[in-house]
Amino acid sequence: MLSKKSKYALKAALYLTGRYGGGPCPVAEIARVEHIPRKFLEAILLELRNRGVLHSVKGKAGGFMLARSPAEITVGEIIRVLDGPLALVPCVSVTAYRRCVECEDENSCGIRMLFKEVRDETARLLDGTTLSTMWRRAQETRAAGGEGTMYHI
Repeated sequence: MLSKKSKYALKAALYLTGRYGGGPCPVAEIARVEHIPRKFLEAILLELRNRGVLHSVKGKAGGFMLARSPAEITVGEIIRVLDGPLALVPCVSVTAYRRCVECEDENSCGIRMLFKEVRDETARLLDGTTLSTMWRRAQETRAAGGEGTMYHI
């Protein structure tokens, strides 16, 4: 499940995507518009700044802005910064691999095989989706009057 921290980070990053190129945005503004508790948002934004996703400017006209183009920042990058690896089990993690203690044969473990596929598809989607893509989709949906993609079976 996506943590509140990552969800708020994505909301703030999308807000900053809409303001990209317009200078720093105050934390209070992002918190108010996106309905995010300010203190929690400050901690999230500082973490993203420390990992190179955001820049910050101090002072009266200060705030936060994207450190790179929204087309260069992926959803996967933001989630990994805040929540760590995408893998649901440690034995399939690319960045934090750890063998499962109870596993006798990793190569034939059905659980590992399935969750490696889950990790691979999750990473493909999240790493293949940039902030600019998410922002554009949201704008197109708003312009069309509401509902996002609907899947009918």
